[in-house]
Amino acid sequence: MKSATAYRTISEVSTDLNVPQHVLRFWETKFPQIRPLKRGGGRRYYRPEDVELLRRIQALLYEDRYTIKGVQRLLKEGRMSDPTPPLPEDADDGGGPVDAEGFGGDVADDDRDNDRGGGEDHPPLSDAVRHEITMVLDELKSLQSVLSRLSEIGGKKS
Repeated sequence: MKSATAYRTISEVSTDLNVPQHVLRFWETKFPQIRPLKRGGGRRYYRPEDVELLRRIQALLYEDRYTIKGVQRLLKEGRMSDPTPPLPEDADDGGGPVDAEGFGGDVADDDRDNDRGGGEDHPPLSDAVRHEITMVLDELKSLQSVLSRLSEIGGKKS
């Protein structure tokens, strides 16, 4: 086992945090505070403080259900090292699971605060958002139909 002050490769950090390597690279693009050393061939070496920051970002995104925007706000305001619980206005609205990259339940990326709510407190969706959702749903249904037909065609050839 490496010492606490040792630099770690992206593979080691990925295993330690149970986060895919591509997610760590993505987080580097979203959080400029993460600055691994890059050596020949582009190999990344994370300092212990980088690993600790990644651990905190992971907890905020996956456990506390913050959006990336909320975590960025915490970092910008210097509240990442504060041991007090995060403020509710930075948390995701609980509208859905957070995926590997840390995207939460927002339908649109707007500037409103994402309050942690019980579901019934959410304002109604605007007509524009409803229209956009309907269009996406129609497209998904169309794609499902195409896939179903392709599946039938593929089944007949066997």
